[in-house]
Amino acid sequence: MQLLSYFTAGLLAAGAVLPAAAQTGAAGGEWRTYGGDLGNTRFSPLDQINAGNFNKLEVAWRFKTDSLGPRPEYVFEATPLFVNGVVYSTAGSRRAVVALDGSTGELLWMHSENEGARGTAAPRQLSGRGVAYWTDGREARIFYVTPGYRLIALNAKTGTAVAEFGKDGIVDLKLDDDQQIDPVTGEVGLHAAPTVAGDVVIIGAAHKSGGVPESKTNVKGYVRGFDARTGKRLWIFHTIPKPGEFGIDTWLNDSWSYTGNTGVWGQVSVDPQLGLAYLPVELPTGDYYGGHRPGNGLFGETLVAVDLKTGKRKWHYQLVHHGIWDMDIPCAPILVDISVNGRTIKAVAQPTKQAFLYVFDRVTGEPVWPMEERPAPKGDVPGEWYSPTQPVPAKPPGYDRQGTSIDDLIDFTPELRAEAVKLVSRYKMGPLFTPPVVSVRDGPLATLGLPGNLGGTNWPGGSFDPETHMLYVFSQTANGTFGLVPPDSKLSDMNYVQGSVLSGVRRSLGAGGVAGGGDRVAPQAGGVSERPGSLTVQGLPLWKPPYGRISAIDLDKGEIVWQIAHGETPDIVRNNPALKGKTIARTGRPGIIGTLVTRTLVIAGESGFFTTPSGARGAMLRAYEKTTGKEAGAVYMPAPQSGSPMTYLLNGKQYLVVAVSGANYSGELIAFRLP
Repeated sequence: MQLLSYFTAGLLAAGAVLPAAAQTGAAGGEWRTYGGDLGNTRFSPLDQINAGNFNKLEVAWRFKTDSLGPRPEYVFEATPLFVNGVVYSTAGSRRAVVALDGSTGELLWMHSENEGARGTAAPRQLSGRGVAYWTDGREARIFYVTPGYRLIALNAKTGTAVAEFGKDGIVDLKLDDDQQIDPVTGEVGLHAAPTVAGDVVIIGAAHKSGGVPESKTNVKGYVRGFDARTGKRLWIFHTIPKPGEFGIDTWLNDSWSYTGNTGVWGQVSVDPQLGLAYLPVELPTGDYYGGHRPGNGLFGETLVAVDLKTGKRKWHYQLVHHGIWDMDIPCAPILVDISVNGRTIKAVAQPTKQAFLYVFDRVTGEPVWPMEERPAPKGDVPGEWYSPTQPVPAKPPGYDRQGTSIDDLIDFTPELRAEAVKLVSRYKMGPLFTPPVVSVRDGPLATLGLPGNLGGTNWPGGSFDPETHMLYVFSQTANGTFGLVPPDSKLSDMNYVQGSVLSGVRRSLGAGGVAGGGDRVAPQAGGVSERPGSLTVQGLPLWKPPYGRISAIDLDKGEIVWQIAHGETPDIVRNNPALKGKTIARTGRPGIIGTLVTRTLVIAGESGFFTTPSGARGAMLRAYEKTTGKEAGAVYMPAPQSGSPMTYLLNGKQYLVVAVSGANYSGELIAFRLP
C-alpha cells in the first residue's frame, strides 16, 4: 500500500488553483488560540517591544497558581489566551481555569473540577497546556479538557458551566469513542488545549509513557470533532483503522485489533478556508518495542489531513514507519504560505523530535521537496519487525544532530574526550534510525540515539513569520538510550520494555508526562556517570555543545539561514573544575522550549536555572533579531520558561506573558511590559 494518499475529491477540480492567504498570526492585538492562529504560527505583528527597548521590560503583573489544587504545581506548561481584555488559562495541579484582568492580573473568575478517583488515575495530570475560545458574536465560551478526560464548556464572562452543552456543560470523553473505556481507570486523557474552528471542537488523546507499557493491549487514541454549541459528536477518526478502513493492511497479524495509543497528544491545526484539520499522530503501543504490532502501522507517526466537518481522511504521510524510538509527532503542524521557485504553495511544516522539518503541500499532501525512502539499519531484537526504509526529506536539512558517532563527543580537553570514548564503548552508536538493542551486562547496554526521545523538538513546536517566510524552531542535543529488557510478568505482558540490566526496570516520566530517558546506573571510575538519556563525563554533557539551539529556516528555499546557541551556559559547565582556565563559548541549554515571533523579534525563555553575575538564581527571557539571530536583549525571570510565550496589546501597551516553573519554584504567570 502506498503510504502517501493524495487528495482525491472535494477540494480541487482538475487544474484548479486556490488563492494563497498568508497566515496572519494573532490579529487585532489579541491571542485567541493556543498558537496565535489556527495555523499555529505563534506570530504577532506587534512591535512596541523591540530590540531597542527589550532590556527595559518590567514586570506588569504576576499570577501564582499554588492554591489552584491540593498541592503546588512545578510543571506549568500553559500558553494563555487573551480576548477582549481578559487572559484565560489553565493553571494549578487540579487544572483549574482562570480568567484574569489583562492589565493587572487580577483574578476575575475561577472554575475547578474535583474528579476524585478518576482524576487521580488520569494518565495526563496537572494544568495541561491551555484552553480554547469560541464565540458566535452573541455569546462566548471557554473550552478545556479535565485531567479525567471530560470536555467542559464555560461561559467566558462568568466561568459557569454552559448548561445546554453536553450534560450540564460536560461531555464525558470516555463515552461515545467507538471502544469500551473504563470510566475511572481507562488509560486516556489529554494535556493539549482543544482546537476550535468554526463550530467544531477537536479533541485528541494522550496516554501514559510508553516505555514500559503494562500491556500490548491499550486504549486507542481516536480523534473526535464535537459541536461547539451542543457537545454532540460530529465525527471520529480512527487513528488505528477498523476492518474495511484504509490502512488496515499495514497492521499484520490482526495487530490492529488489540494495539492502542496512536493518539494525537500535540496541538491540532486547521485551515478554515480549505476546511481541513491537520492531525499530528503519535506511535502505537510500545515506544521502543513493536514486535506485537508488525507492519508499518498506519496512522502511527503520521501527519493526517481530515475534513473539518466530517473527519474523513483527505491525505496522509507517514513520517516514521513502524516507530520504535518514541519519535511521535509531538507538536502542532504549522500552516505556512510560501513561494518555492516562483510557485506559491499553501504548505504545512511539521517540526519533529528527529529534528527534520517535513514540508508538504497542505492541499494535496505532496512533499514540497523530494522525499526519499532510504534504507534503514536492521536490528536483532527477538520478535521485532523492522521497516526496511525510512523517509528522509531532501530539504530542509536536519536542524540538530542526527545519529551518534565519536566525532560528536565532548572534546573540551583530550582527557575528557578519552573518558567519553571509554563510556560510549559500552553502547551501540550509529545513524538516525539505528534500532534499540537488548540490554546486555557486558554490552551493549543500549543504543545511543541523537536526537533522543525528548527531541530535537518536543511539544512546543516552532513559529513562523508570514512576512518573511522564515520558520524558527528550538531543539536540544540530548541523547536517548534505547535498551530493552524482558519485564517481570507482573509488570507487563510485553516481550520487551525499555530498561537496563544494571538497574532494573522502572517507569519514568519527564516534564509534562513525556517519557523520560531511562534509568540511572552506578557512576563509573574516572568521574564518568551513566544516566541513560543524560550521560555525563566529569559532570559534563557527553556531547559537544550547543546543547540547545534556535534555528531560522527559510521556507522559500528550504535552507537554514542561522543557528544560535540558546540559553546561558549551565553552571555545571561554567564552574566545572575540569575546565578551569578554559574559555567556553555560550553552550545553550537543553530543555523543552517554545518560541514567539513578533514584527522584529524572536523571543524565547531559557530552560533550567543558572546563577546570574549578581548571584541571583533563575533564567532569562531572551530576544533575538529575526534576520541575523543577534541577541537583542534579555530580562530576568525567577524560574525557567515552562510554557510558550504569547503577547497582546491592551490600552496602548504591549504585554509579553510566559508561564514559569521548575525545581522548587511552583507555577506562575509573569507579564512584562515597558515602563
